[in-house]
Amino acid sequence: MSETQYHLAQAEARFAALVWDNEPIASGALVKLCQQELGWKATTTYTVLRRLCDRGLLCNENSTVRALVSREEFGRQRSRAFVEEAFGGSLPGFLAAFMGGRRLSARQADEIQKLIDSYREEDG
Repeated sequence: MSETQYHLAQAEARFAALVWDNEPIASGALVKLCQQELGWKATTTYTVLRRLCDRGLLCNENSTVRALVSREEFGRQRSRAFVEEAFGGSLPGFLAAFMGGRRLSARQADEIQKLIDSYREEDG
């Protein structure tokens, strides 16, 4: 799945969340769930399902729908694409904008430092 495919319209995102929360799910049960939760007709559900299958996010095999990309991986890719598009890929630039003059507690700073240390590249 390419980075451009990690952008979902609001309705698509709600649909994907239903699949992630209920997978694997029979397509007929998904139609009923979408009718209850989203107010959709069966045709709308199948149209969005086909679209997200074509984009490689979901699959519908033997009338069973499941995700090909986990919610976590989807979130990672969306975050990376956002930082790339909005900040030219600069993580420090993103963090500076995100913080916007706010202060971190000692606990927050320690947690972030541990995270940085765990991802730091080794020299050499």
